[in-house]
Amino acid sequence: MTRKTMLLIIGLVFVFGTTGMASAETLELITWKGYAPKVLVDKFQEETGITVKVTYSNNEEMIAKLRATRGAGFDLAQPSQDRIASVQEKYNIYQPIDLSKIKTDQIIPPMLEAVKVNTTVSGKPHAVPFCWGTSGLIVNKKFAPNASDYSDLLNAFYNGRVSYRLKRPTLIALAFSLGENPFAKYSNADAYQALMDKVGNAMIDGKGFVKNYWTNGDALLQSMRSNEIYVAMAWDGAGWKLHEENPNIDFVAPRSGALGWIDTFALTAKAKNVEGAYKWINFMLRGDNAAAFTNAEKYGTASLGATQLLDPAVKGNFERCFPMQHIKNIKWYPPVPAKLESIEGKILDKVKAAQ
Repeated sequence: MTRKTMLLIIGLVFVFGTTGMASAETLELITWKGYAPKVLVDKFQEETGITVKVTYSNNEEMIAKLRATRGAGFDLAQPSQDRIASVQEKYNIYQPIDLSKIKTDQIIPPMLEAVKVNTTVSGKPHAVPFCWGTSGLIVNKKFAPNASDYSDLLNAFYNGRVSYRLKRPTLIALAFSLGENPFAKYSNADAYQALMDKVGNAMIDGKGFVKNYWTNGDALLQSMRSNEIYVAMAWDGAGWKLHEENPNIDFVAPRSGALGWIDTFALTAKAKNVEGAYKWINFMLRGDNAAAFTNAEKYGTASLGATQLLDPAVKGNFERCFPMQHIKNIKWYPPVPAKLESIEGKILDKVKAAQ
């Protein structure tokens, strides 16, 4: 063996062995607990050779960590879609998404469009959707077969059998049921104030019909199990849990639209493995993988092909409560201007104090 050949072999050992080409490529993911199941991480690594390192977090921590590093330390984050545009404008911790690298044909169109609109900064989208959930009505159809919209929370027919939270989603929901679009008034504080006054007065007028303003989800579920409450505003998952126990109780997507949240995929500003991040996004939105996630976590995903692959009970929930026309009618939360939160808070205090 010549000295030249030996040096070449040593060099190859260093590149492939010490650095480890197959294992050197790593994807740093910061996400919510449950969003990167081990079974899917292992499957992705086997398919791509990319090691996924997962850090669990939430919206506030993601923002704080990425602010501290100016968008470094992670390749991919999963913030909620209403927590991206304003954060990006202030701190520049994300980078635009190249939709040509996303298999958009496997994403539910209205969800993709909503996220594009709500995360656009300087004319460019900064995220694509991953998973979603909604709040709407939970109805005991044995006692309230006609309850179909948020306005039924103020309906004298259900006197003493109604429950909802004194929180901003209730204000938003009731505004939609009055035929208004509160999100369209976000840019006009005076118009928003007038709308919230209208909603608040309606809540005060209907206060006598309310059994309680729930604060504990478990307590709400128990009150519906015992037939104490017939109509409540709550999350889809809570309604589905009750439906498993009692087919008379179910989640109902309101006529004026369920209120929806979307958690996304967003590339960090200083991502080192951009291509790996795109591979993970496309992998997680592939029908079989998205279905595995939903079967485990019960959250819907933006994957167009996942529903048909779900476990029968889980599939039934989505087919029963969210056919495509109801998905198209979901009102997705946009970013909230800070000044509006004080308006909402004062209205809720007024409702709570009313006799």
